[in-house]
Amino acid sequence: MGLPRNETQLIVEAVFDTLKETLQKNESIKVSGFGTFNIRNKNSRVGRNPKTKEEVEITPRRVITFKASDQLKEAVEKA
Repeated sequence: MGLPRNETQLIVEAVFDTLKETLQKNESIKVSGFGTFNIRNKNSRVGRNPKTKEEVEITPRRVITFKASDQLKEAVEKA
């Protein structure tokens, strides 16, 4: 795009900072033609260590989910 590398890096970092701040506020982010990022709350549950078969409680947490748009899926399929 003809921009200097350091200026491009600042722009990209600003975009990612904005994405991070928006997700921290529990808001979804839709990028047209790309997909949607959401925050999902997961409840606590009992998991199992596959090696020892020991049951372990998995604490509740928030996770980021991503759903690709149909346009992105089609582009990947054609590649």
